[in-house]
Amino acid sequence: MAGNNGGPWGGGGNNGSGGGDDDNRGSGGRKPNNDGPNIPEIDELVNKGREQLRVLMGGGGNGGGRSSGSGGGGPQLTRGTVGLGILAALGLWLYASFYTVRPEERSVELFLGEFLEVGESGLNFAPWPVVTREVLAVTTERNIDIGVSRSGSDAGLMLTGDENIVDIDFQVVWNITDPQLYLFNLANPPQTIEAVAESAMREIISQSELAPILNRDRGAIADRLADLIQSTLDSYDSGVNIIRVNFDKADPPEPVIASFRAVQDAEQERDRVQNVADAYANQVVAEARGEAAQILEQAEGYRARVVNEATGEASRFSAVLAEYEKAPEVTRKRLYLETMEGVLGGVDIILLDENEGGGQGVVPYLPLNELRRNTTEGTN
Repeated sequence: MAGNNGGPWGGGGNNGSGGGDDDNRGSGGRKPNNDGPNIPEIDELVNKGREQLRVLMGGGGNGGGRSSGSGGGGPQLTRGTVGLGILAALGLWLYASFYTVRPEERSVELFLGEFLEVGESGLNFAPWPVVTREVLAVTTERNIDIGVSRSGSDAGLMLTGDENIVDIDFQVVWNITDPQLYLFNLANPPQTIEAVAESAMREIISQSELAPILNRDRGAIADRLADLIQSTLDSYDSGVNIIRVNFDKADPPEPVIASFRAVQDAEQERDRVQNVADAYANQVVAEARGEAAQILEQAEGYRARVVNEATGEASRFSAVLAEYEKAPEVTRKRLYLETMEGVLGGVDIILLDENEGGGQGVVPYLPLNELRRNTTEGTN
């Protein structure tokens, strides 16, 4: 076995001797075929791989890189290994220091925990770990739901100014306007906004009556609520902007909603009947006023006619009196004839005459009315 000090593949241990003992090669390899190359064992392959790895890591092989008195030590630290380590650390540091801010975001950079500056959109540099950053989506609309059906709490049950309870569901939509104020002035921004919104709504509802809240004042209440929430948050320097308030529901509490709706129906029926009665009253009053005005007009016309007739009669009497004073006999006779004409003008006339013997005889009937009517028609 002493003559077997061949290479790593375990063959050709006696170069040029020509008398190598093939049966004594079992310690380093196996006897090859006469017509093929030597096939290495698995252990030899593993040992060769270790040697090559040791060389790559800065060590030496069997013949060098390792002192004759040393055993099989681990990999040695070289300049190449240190350089690779430095490059890897630098890459990791650059990866941790450079960051990207999207257009809808803003970043807040902190130097040792204190505010440094606000980063704009694009590629930014913050040398880690001295400078850290917080990236916030400032244009994203965030929602906070308040109410029994929305949040599942009793926050939507509120007392009105007329001592009624109303169940209100509403939603506050907001975003961030100042990232610095948002991060440093509010410990829990969503919780703060929810508390402010609920408090502002309770203040508004306590100053209103139930009926307007349920019917017509929802839009006005939503606008007033948004202004009140914004002013309160501005006093906190919160960096928050209230975009809008969605007033979704305003109803009585669930246990009394059926009775409340019955009362509402009765009130609506009362209003309907009242409107019908008012319409009838207006119609009757209008007709009565029209009739009264008509009667007044007729009375005024009658008065004017009587006055005018009396004035005319007085004027005619004055004229007749003046003529009578001038010629009494003639005037008296003319008045008599005119009066008789007026009296006998519309009477049927039959003439009767006495006979010669003193008795009453019947004169042949003379149709004076027909004669006069014929005369009048012929004249016309």
